[in-house]
Amino acid sequence: MTKAENCPFPVVCLLGPTASGKTAAAAKLAEQAKVEIISVDSAQVYRGLDIGTAKPDIALRARVPHHLIDIVDPAHAYSAARFRTDALERIKNIEARGALPLLVGGTMLYYKALTEGLNPLPAANAAVRAALMLDAAREGWPALHTRLTACDPALAARIAPHDAQRIQRALEVWMLTGQPMSALRARARAAPASKYRFIPITLEPSDRGVLHTRIAARFDAMLKQGLIDEVAQLRMRPEIHAALPSMRCVGYRQVWAHLDGVIDRAAMRDQSIFATRQLAKRQLTWCRVLAHRQIIDCCAPDAIKQAVAAALQCWDLKHLEDK
Repeated sequence: MTKAENCPFPVVCLLGPTASGKTAAAAKLAEQAKVEIISVDSAQVYRGLDIGTAKPDIALRARVPHHLIDIVDPAHAYSAARFRTDALERIKNIEARGALPLLVGGTMLYYKALTEGLNPLPAANAAVRAALMLDAAREGWPALHTRLTACDPALAARIAPHDAQRIQRALEVWMLTGQPMSALRARARAAPASKYRFIPITLEPSDRGVLHTRIAARFDAMLKQGLIDEVAQLRMRPEIHAALPSMRCVGYRQVWAHLDGVIDRAAMRDQSIFATRQLAKRQLTWCRVLAHRQIIDCCAPDAIKQAVAAALQCWDLKHLEDK
C-alpha cells in the first residue's frame, strides 16, 4: 500500500452492538488483506472469560493475529486509559510489520478514549470506593443513584439506577474533586494530533427485532457451550468476587446470581438477554454520534460482504475484493 508522506495512516475500525456480526466480518476481511486484529472489548481482555464474551475461536486466532485479548487476570481491573496506551502501541507495531491494524469491538468508551483522548479525571481511590461499596450494601445502588442525581443530574440521567460501576465512579469523582464528572468531561483537553486516521465502519440493525433474536440465540448457545460451568470455575478462586469489573460483565453477573441461588435458571436467562439488549442499545447510541461513520445494515444478507468492501476501499485495496 502506498500513501503520501503527510497522510495519516488509516486505521479501519469495525464497530457496533453485540451480535451484529463484527467478528465474522473481520474474519472474512482477513482473507482479503494482511490484517492484525485489535480487540475493542472490555470483557475479552480477561483471561478465563471465554464463552460469555464470545471471544474469537482458537482457529481464527491461530490464523489471524489478535491483540488485547486474554491480557488481564479477572481479579484485576482494566481501564480506558490503559486500553489507549496498549492499542496505540499495537497499532504502531503492526504498521511497522507492514500489516494493517483492524480494530474490532463494541466498547465505545474505549474507542472514544483512543480517538479523542482522555478526560482529566482523578485516579481511582481505594478508600473512597470501599466507602461507597459499604453504602451500596446498606442502601442499594438505586439510593446511590439518587445521591448522584443531586450532585450531577446531567450524568445521572444517562446512567441506569443499577449500573454499579458507573454510579460508583461518578460519585467517587464528586467526592474527590467536589465537581460533577459531567463538568470535568466538558472541560476535557483536546486530543493531540494523531498520525493515525481512525475510520469507523459500524454494523447497525435496520430492524432491532432481528438483533434481539440474534442476542437470544447467541446466549442460548453460550449456555449450551458451558457458560454456567465457566462462571463456577471462576468462583472457585478466593480472590474472585461478584463486585469485580470482570464479574459485572453482562451474562457473568446474572449467572453468578443464579449460582448464588438468588434467581433460577429461567430468570437468569431472561435477565441476561434483557441486559444484553440494553447493552446493545447503549452501543448503538454511541455509534450514532460518531462523525463520518460508514453504516452497514447488519440485517442485510450481504452485510459481511459490504463491510469487507468498505474496509478495503478505506485502505485503497478495493482491487482485492473479488480475488
